[in-house]
Amino acid sequence: MSAPAVVGSHAVDGPPPLIVTDPYHGTTIGSVPQNGPGDVDAVMERARMGLRISRSLSRFSRHQILDRAAALLAERAEEAAGLIVREAGKTIRQARKEVRRARMTLSLSADAARSDAGEVIPFDAFEGSENRRGWYTREPLGIILAITPYNDALNLVAHKLGPAIAGGNAVVLKPSQLTPLTARFLVDLLIDAGLPDEIVTVVHGDRRLAQTLVAAREVRMVSFTGGFATGEAIARNAGLKKLAMELGGNAPVIVFADADIDAAVESCVSGAFWAAGQNCVGAQRVLVQREAYAAFRERFVAQTVALRAGDPADEATDVGPMITVAAAQRAERVVADAVSAGARVLVGHRREGSVYWPTVVEEVPLSCELWTDEVFAPVVVLSVFDTEEQAILQSNEIEFALHAATFTADITRALRVSGQLEAGGVMINDSSDYRVDSMPFGGAKYGSMGREGVRFAYEEMTQPKVICINA
Repeated sequence: MSAPAVVGSHAVDGPPPLIVTDPYHGTTIGSVPQNGPGDVDAVMERARMGLRISRSLSRFSRHQILDRAAALLAERAEEAAGLIVREAGKTIRQARKEVRRARMTLSLSADAARSDAGEVIPFDAFEGSENRRGWYTREPLGIILAITPYNDALNLVAHKLGPAIAGGNAVVLKPSQLTPLTARFLVDLLIDAGLPDEIVTVVHGDRRLAQTLVAAREVRMVSFTGGFATGEAIARNAGLKKLAMELGGNAPVIVFADADIDAAVESCVSGAFWAAGQNCVGAQRVLVQREAYAAFRERFVAQTVALRAGDPADEATDVGPMITVAAAQRAERVVADAVSAGARVLVGHRREGSVYWPTVVEEVPLSCELWTDEVFAPVVVLSVFDTEEQAILQSNEIEFALHAATFTADITRALRVSGQLEAGGVMINDSSDYRVDSMPFGGAKYGSMGREGVRFAYEEMTQPKVICINA
């Protein structure tokens, strides 16, 4: 992989190459050059050149590049999926789905490039402006710093790059240190599709590099997906620039007694354990009405036991490894702390290396980290509630919220509960982790700033420019 979009460190005492390892086998699968704060001037110079080129491209050219990239990804789908398996540890079936979603993200971005160009402004509808005509266009914001996580190493990079390119911007891309190869694969694919390689500059490095880039005056927007503490640090360091952040969640799912229990169980098992639970909208807290609790618990545990954990390259595997052994150890520790506080493990709580078996816990005290924080692991909490008000109160206790879900046969109740849940999205009779890449995606309270979803990210990454003619 040539990755011509990378700016390598030229400092004699610069950081060593970043070694990339397979999370399941622990073997080395590649390396990439790293950057230090001393490289930022060169990165910004390249980004300035990229911005001049990008904003000069016609909307049709941007559309054509993104459309070709989507087609190329379809041709290279199995290669991309295999890379995701080796680098991120997703199961092969889950990796293929991520590739399909990334293709859709690129296609939606291609559409945005030529369809969301602005509107006519009816100046003559206002007294004193009868002789004026005009419109507004959507213009590039400038240089965008995109910082992406490991859990959707292809599609979340596509969600940054696609709308940014559609809008005529330049991008400095800093992917996760754990999954740099997948990000570089996508950038190379865009270049193969005709994107001038100066438009996206890929960098790799530690927190010092990120802090220096975030503070750079020429960066007009930071688009970040990751943890809450890092998001706060970015906000303190950024200065006067636009921030778009998705900072994680702790999704509540409310299951009422009148729900289709079999359907609710199936959806919640998938929502809890997809991508080994490393999913910001995954079902973490499942609140079940007392009358249905015993039946729900029995079926949920039975389906969880049936899941196969292990080698992500095996077509039969349902739950692959976590991204690192340390991440699996953290999950093990969080569950152990809850058990020490009085929680009860129904199934799971077993670890071998980076594989942490799907785990179901009940009777978790509401003060435990497992209840209050995002676990980001294949762990789900089952909890009993009696009244609708109690379920809503417990669901809304957390300071950050991306998605929530509710299962009920009563549409009036579903809409009432949806209105009271403090979340960026509420899924009715579906898992909290349902998402289509065209919808606005983000959180409530401290869960995010701004919205992703191609059209909405495109609007975040562009700015209106008014043209008015006095006739």
